[in-house]
Amino acid sequence: MSAEQAARFAVRIGVRSYEMDVNGHVNHAVYHQYAEHARMEHFRASGLSEHALAGHGLTVVLLSTTVHFRAELRAGETVDIDSEIAFTRRKPFTMSHRIRRVVDGAGTPVDQLAAEAECTMGVLDLGTRRLVADPYARLSAVATDPALLGPAPD
Repeated sequence: MSAEQAARFAVRIGVRSYEMDVNGHVNHAVYHQYAEHARMEHFRASGLSEHALAGHGLTVVLLSTTVHFRAELRAGETVDIDSEIAFTRRKPFTMSHRIRRVVDGAGTPVDQLAAEAECTMGVLDLGTRRLVADPYARLSAVATDPALLGPAPD
């Protein structure tokens, strides 16, 4: 498995009735929460829980996020949310997410892209309250499974 493949991570969740808006589909803000959930689970799986990071004086912060909506989601459906991290030599890095419907409300397996989220992230030094240089190196030094972070930047 290549490092790029190892960096992709996914979680599965059910769409809940209280996430609906007045039009009967998932509220736009919930897509951001789905992406956040996938990000946090991706970090936890790599050994970068909030507690582990704080023990090294670090935290991960969201700098910006954009969601592109492709298809409506409704209560009772099941979605997979994947995440992939990409580092450069700069302080910010990105996490991309695809939210895919995998089971419709009738219980039928499907595969449909519902949304894509692009997030710009940074690693914050808790002491200085500044973004750290070389976030890949800082995160991989703490991670118990650094392969989930993907390849080092070129």
